[in-house]
Formats: sequence, structure tokens, C-alpha cells
Amino acid sequence: MTGFPRYAIYFAAGSDSALSRFGAELLGYDAYTGDELPFPQQALHVARDWREVSADPRKYGFHATLKAPMALAPGNTEAELMAACAAFAGKARPRPVIRPIVDSISGFIAVIPAEPVETLEQLAADCVREFDPFRATLTAEDRARRKPEKLSERQRDYLDRWGYPYVMGEFRFHMTLTGRLDAERRGPILQMLRTRFAALGIETLAVDRIALFKQDDAKARFRIIGEWAFGAVGLNASSQD
Repeated sequence: MTGFPRYAIYFAAGSDSALSRFGAELLGYDAYTGDELPFPQQALHVARDWREVSADPRKYGFHATLKAPMALAPGNTEAELMAACAAFAGKARPRPVIRPIVDSISGFIAVIPAEPVETLEQLAADCVREFDPFRATLTAEDRARRKPEKLSERQRDYLDRWGYPYVMGEFRFHMTLTGRLDAERRGPILQMLRTRFAALGIETLAVDRIALFKQDDAKARFRIIGEWAFGAVGLNASSQD
């Protein structure tokens, strides 16, 4: 099993944003505070088993993956990783802006861009490359857990090179709201989530920061231990240890 703690570099929309509240309420968990939250009655009305429907994304908190969960390679420390996050965010770079929608992706439901955004794909690729030196080598057990026999050749290459198959050309920005659902169940849940999201009135979303998430052990949920807005080193950075 992968070593712990594990760290991930994600996009989260900010603790006071309507989008973060939307996601946290639906997942029943706020990764900024570590608090459990009651599920919206609208979600429970559509799916009495909403706790199970949202169980997979709840473990990670509401986010979009930029650098997938990793244990630290020997010799690397949490403090060094946080410093690298601050340095990464402080570099001059375009701030990707997407038009967010709620839709199905690979059988689960997520907030995704309505159309591809080149600067967003570049940001994700930069995160993968620049933080990879912190990553512990993928073990044979962890590689097998990814079921490489079911991946494409390119995905297997990415898995072996970067420790995760869905990077670079396979990257798709998504902020997950449910686990995988069969088509029959997906329709009513998708409609409910689209209605709730439309009520927020979010026409555009700036991917303008990174957050460092930490998982202490296999049973723990990920929580945010630092956040950095682009172009302002250390802005909103925090430690909850």
C-alpha cells in the first residue's frame, strides 16, 4: 500500500466561494475545515442513498486534480512541498478561465469546462512536471491497483512516467460530485445537480490558485493544509496541522 501521509495539489475555489459551498454541501464534507455537513434535502429526495452516491468524492473533498495524490519521496518534507507550492503560484502565468457546467464524465457527475481551455491544460501539465520530484516511486502493488491492463498504451506510459494515467493528453478538468452511476440513475441526479448549480449563477470560473491537500492515513479524508493564489506568493496559505 502507498505510504502515508499522501499529498495532492488540487484546485479548490476558495473557502468563501459559492462553488466551494455548493460542492461541500453535496459531498457532506468541507475540506477547508474538516467539518461534516448535512446533505441538502433536494439531494436526499432524488437519492435516498445520497451518502453512498457521494462516498467516493467525499474522501478527497471538492476539488479538481492537478497533481494526483502521492507519498513523498525519501528526503522530501511537507515544509519543502509547501514552499514549492508557494513558488509555483508566484510565477507569472495566465489564469485559465472556464465556462463551468455540470455534466456526466466517465459515468460520474462533475463540474467541468463547457469547452477545452488550452491554458488550463498547460497549467495541469506544469503541475505534473514541477511537483513530480516530490513523488515517491510508484510501487508494483500501486501500479497493479490502477489495472494497467485496462488502460490505453498512452495511459500506461503516463502511469509509469508520472505515477498517474490521466495526465497530459489524458487530462480532463473535473470537480467530482458523485461516484459512478448507471445510466438509469444518472438522469434524475444530473438534472437535480444542474438545477442547483444554475441557481449559483456562475457564468465563468477562474482557475486562479492551487491548494495542498493532505491525507494522514488510509482511513482519513483529504484536508486542505495550504492555499496559494497565483501571482501572490503565500496569499491565503495556511497550516492546519
